[in-house]
Amino acid sequence: MPADHDHPHDHDHHHHHHDDAPSMDDIRKVLKELPGPDLESATAALQREQNLLKPRGALGRLETLVQWLATWQAKAPPELTHPRIVVFAGAHGVAAHGVSAYPPSVNAQMVQAFINGHAAVNQLATAADADLRVYEMDLARPTADFTHGPAMDEARCARATAYGMMAVEPGLHLMCLGEMGIGNTTSAAALCAALFGGTGADWVGPGTGVDEDGLKRKAAVVDAGLAANPQALADPFEALRCLGGEELAAIVGAIIACRLARVPVLLDGFACTAAAAVLHKADPKALDHCIVAHKSAEPGHGRLLAAINKQPLFDFGMRLGEASGAALAIPVLRSALACHLNMGTFADAGVSEKVAGGPASLH
Repeated sequence: MPADHDHPHDHDHHHHHHDDAPSMDDIRKVLKELPGPDLESATAALQREQNLLKPRGALGRLETLVQWLATWQAKAPPELTHPRIVVFAGAHGVAAHGVSAYPPSVNAQMVQAFINGHAAVNQLATAADADLRVYEMDLARPTADFTHGPAMDEARCARATAYGMMAVEPGLHLMCLGEMGIGNTTSAAALCAALFGGTGADWVGPGTGVDEDGLKRKAAVVDAGLAANPQALADPFEALRCLGGEELAAIVGAIIACRLARVPVLLDGFACTAAAAVLHKADPKALDHCIVAHKSAEPGHGRLLAAINKQPLFDFGMRLGEASGAALAIPVLRSALACHLNMGTFADAGVSEKVAGGPASLH
């Protein structure tokens, strides 16, 4: 499936005047206006589930997933004919420290692979019958090296966040979010350390596959980033600006816009969840419309999931990024919904629901 593709900055930078450009304070304000759960739809989904031809609760998480979809689509029964997968690609200044097994030039090559349909997520999108969009941030202009100060100034961070918001449109039933960016597991580790405490060694992992020396280098880069950006420890949006990247800021924006547009969100792995954690830290309810698809093999992900109190759907030892884990979860949600929509009910089958020692007809 070819990916639709956008270069935000080709047509963006010339039109932004400072007075109409968004600011991070605008983003903070929106956070105070997020809609809550739609309890009517949640109740309707629960009531239907309780009449289905099976012991109550027997489908386990498949049941709660359907209720979650209904709650955040504000629709019972929920729908899943228009899922979208969005991958944001960004370039990181810290990549210059050799924190990845790959050079930064791979960013542009991978974006080309998404466009040509050659990446893993293209195959998963096709298999899941989902629409895939790839948004290339300003790859020609990496963020600043955060070991010397903030990765982004206020305007750049706000612009990237607002850009992520624009990737959401009404009528989507589900949004799968993911990223690509050489150096971004280092950025994600630094974000986690700023948000939840700890040092580089607590949060870094092999990422694309660095060796023992590479791991030490990553940990040192994270520690230097924390030392160079003390303000990142005090405020989650400052952490995003100082230690994050454009693609991570875009994920933050997309999550907010999905909440406003009533679109449930599937989050991918470590970098994607680290971006989302910025919102969790700002407001613990901000991620209620999000589910984490899988537990990445990146070691910091388990610790991060515990910090934001999310239970992933599966653990397949994946560590690819590019929304691959989130895309793989679409068929699971579809299966859950198929049961919810198409199973018979106790009433249809003439089976008594109130079973003491077996079906009533046997007594």
